[in-house]
Amino acid sequence: MTKEQPRIYLSPPHMSGKEKRYIEEAFMTNWIAPLGPNLDAFEQEMADKVGIAGAAAVSSGTAAIHLALQLAGVSAGDTVFCSSFTFVASANPIRYLGAEPVFIDSEPDSWNMSPAALERALEDAAHRGKLPRALLVVHLYGGLTRMSEVMALCGKYNVPVIEDAAESLGSTYRGRQSGTMGEFGIYSFNGNKIITTSGGGMLVSNDTSALERARFLSTQARDVAIHYQHSRLGYNYRMSNVLAGIGRGQLQALDERVAARRRIFERYREALSCHESITFMPELPGTFSNRWLTAITVDEAVAGVTAADLVQALASENIEARPLWKPLHRQPLFQDASFYSHTPDSISVCEELFRTGLCLPSGSAMTDNEQNRVIATIHYAIDDAKRRSMLGRHKSAL
Repeated sequence: MTKEQPRIYLSPPHMSGKEKRYIEEAFMTNWIAPLGPNLDAFEQEMADKVGIAGAAAVSSGTAAIHLALQLAGVSAGDTVFCSSFTFVASANPIRYLGAEPVFIDSEPDSWNMSPAALERALEDAAHRGKLPRALLVVHLYGGLTRMSEVMALCGKYNVPVIEDAAESLGSTYRGRQSGTMGEFGIYSFNGNKIITTSGGGMLVSNDTSALERARFLSTQARDVAIHYQHSRLGYNYRMSNVLAGIGRGQLQALDERVAARRRIFERYREALSCHESITFMPELPGTFSNRWLTAITVDEAVAGVTAADLVQALASENIEARPLWKPLHRQPLFQDASFYSHTPDSISVCEELFRTGLCLPSGSAMTDNEQNRVIATIHYAIDDAKRRSMLGRHKSAL
């Protein structure tokens, strides 16, 4: 029996070592509670890094979305337009507030929100006299949406834009950092993200008064009083001073992490481009993707294998890979939600991406040997399928 190869994970945490200083400082000074010098510094350092007026550190990216929607005025009975090709955490907070999502398809050139679908959705909403209270646009796998078109369309109808940049910290659109083009932006520091605080998120905005309201809401909406007094509903969403210390150390390594992920992407592209059946997630002109995850699609007719087959082949070698996101309009949770496809009367782009796509291991600490294992497994799976196909044709000709 051969010894099982070590596990290769999709996107594991990558510590820099700089985090320890801030964690130890929090322990030495007993700043363990949610609040403290690390938290204040992490918010300022993040705002400076992405070039925006301010930031509020919270317990998760989902919490940041929830607060952003509330600050945008979303309430029960409203609609919020939202990318369909994303993780469920993008849309769940819409329902938290009693509003309903309307899902917008992707477009093939970026895999992100389709401006054509968004335009039709906005025109229909205006005709019905019920415009969305906000648009939640997601930058998928580190790639960027066509934000000039999206912002122009939303500006025409006076719809505030919230950027879900959970996967795209460090990515830029025409020189601007993802998360800084709408009224609000959110980042995630979950354990699999490009930088992590174990769990956590950040709300960013140029509206500093709105960020103050976010901090108020995220600390149980406690009124100014010596006793505990509350005039409105609040949440326990504030990030702890300890986790903020991890974030400060991680943020210092962000540029290195982005460079590492882009090198990993380029290595995959160079090694796998020999297969005509494999297509890589595009990078729009004028954008710079952090390549958080290397995402590909597989043409089954050419490769002889499906994306699901490759996920299984990698799993058999103790390598973690994942299908691309299942579109939210196809999730049982949102089965009654409205959806606008990229072009009328056509199969949706994001459904086809889900059917044909997968994410490859892309951790920034990934070694060349680990990546070689992934590449060799994919080569073998496709080549073996071709051999079996040729053998089948040969037998049928006899």
